[in-house]
Amino acid sequence: MADPLRVLSVFGTRPEAIKMAPVVQQLGGTPGVLSRVCITAQHRQMLDQVLELFGLQPDYDLDLMKPDQPLNELTAAVFTGLEPVLRGFGPDWVLVQGDTTTVMAAGLSAYYHRVRVGHVEAGLRTGDKWQPFPEWARGNLLREGVSEASIRVTGNPVIDALRQVLRQPCDLEAGPLHGRLDGRKLLLVTAHRRENFGAPMERIFGALLRIAREFEPLVQLVYPVHMNP
Repeated sequence: MADPLRVLSVFGTRPEAIKMAPVVQQLGGTPGVLSRVCITAQHRQMLDQVLELFGLQPDYDLDLMKPDQPLNELTAAVFTGLEPVLRGFGPDWVLVQGDTTTVMAAGLSAYYHRVRVGHVEAGLRTGDKWQPFPEWARGNLLREGVSEASIRVTGNPVIDALRQVLRQPCDLEAGPLHGRLDGRKLLLVTAHRRENFGAPMERIFGALLRIAREFEPLVQLVYPVHMNP
């Protein structure tokens, strides 16, 4: 019998976990694949919420989050924490998602160990490294000279995650929204990327203020505030 393909999925933030959850679940049920999950806990509380939601149990928890931790310190901690995991598990592939510090350090660590890296992502690019959305899409790859024959478009796992959550029972009128919707449409807002700090965030909130004033009888704005200070 051939040895199984050893795949290590590494993530550390809430968005990474949401998008990686369907991938990890699929790997866990794939014959011939030995799947392991390593979390850095770059986000601790928010990451744990997603792990519970999707029923994921990490095999390795580096637990690296510290209050007001600078990115340099976090990067060094990811390198140090992943070293024994990579040596001990010996993956054939390391899977990462997105553009976080966890992803950058995990990808480079895998490269140092001569392990192939799979970047799970789909979307757009800005072309501006200071305003990044460094996701991979077919058009971007073709423009960069990647052979069309080597590109396979598979979709975005965040849609799989969304559909999975929608199948779970949910009462929008319960909890913090109790008595607040009153028949209005729910408008969910997310805005936390550090590239938005300052003037971009002010423009976002200005737009939301206009919506709130002009469409108040029709919509209820809900903004789950990110814990990034």
